[in-house]
Amino acid sequence: MTVLAYDGLSAFELGIVTEVFGLPRPELGIDWYRLTICAPAAVRMVGGATLTADADLSAMADADTVIVPGVPNVHTRVSPAVVEALRSAHARGARLVSICSGAFALAETGLLDGRRAATHWRYADLLARRYPAVRVDADVLYVDDGDVLTSAGSAAGIDLCLHLVRADHGTAIANAVARRLVVPPHREGGQAQFIESPVPAPADDAVSVSMAWALANLTESITVDLLARRAHLSARTYLRRFKQASGTSPIRWLITQRVQASLPLLETGEQSIEEIAAAVGFDSPVTYRHHFTRALHTSPSAYRRAFRAR
Repeated sequence: MTVLAYDGLSAFELGIVTEVFGLPRPELGIDWYRLTICAPAAVRMVGGATLTADADLSAMADADTVIVPGVPNVHTRVSPAVVEALRSAHARGARLVSICSGAFALAETGLLDGRRAATHWRYADLLARRYPAVRVDADVLYVDDGDVLTSAGSAAGIDLCLHLVRADHGTAIANAVARRLVVPPHREGGQAQFIESPVPAPADDAVSVSMAWALANLTESITVDLLARRAHLSARTYLRRFKQASGTSPIRWLITQRVQASLPLLETGEQSIEEIAAAVGFDSPVTYRHHFTRALHTSPSAYRRAFRAR
């Protein structure tokens, strides 16, 4: 794995990548990533520091994943050398990943043409105008299109990096890394980039209490009315406050939690799909398969086979 550095690089975005993939994690007991920072030359970072990388752009030729942090200026073109290195890496089979405005670098290669892609909401209109063949989604945290992945603003890069760990090593490992980072273990890529009240509510907040109860009782038949009663609120008030606190509806949130709760069971357990569906609270295997496929773009059985093959 390699991350690209260039003049005007944000130390925060580079730090996201090095913190998730560059630190040794012997406690996990698995073969962890080997991260290289590559740059065409010594680069000046935001704030005035100078970074001398261990490798030049040729490092992309051996990387299975290439990560591109936000470009320093969205109004200028990415260098032809970087574009060619990215194209060559992808043609060889590397997975390309962008954080924030790094999507402009991927778009310059033409590899986002016809694909859905995320970037920071401030730059979404410009990206769409400059690269009309790209289906820009300004509302989501990140987009996983298989061999090309893009994320929104800087902090969404954490979500995408954890998503990569989850895809490569499973939910338990991704959760362990998230705990070490002291961040939430999972935010769905389709979640809104910003919500009305992004600061989490206090632990004793009525909505938070109802969410905690739901997580501990996923097999129950949970409705909005039931959650509202748990929060001692009317259903209408509860819906409004839940949206303000989470950026989504209670039912969508609950479906996401149930799908996520099923992943460790698929990865490590021997239960049937029917048993797993019941264990996480879906009323039928058909409903479970529908929501799983919608969220992860694959079936539970295919996910199990693919994960175990990895």
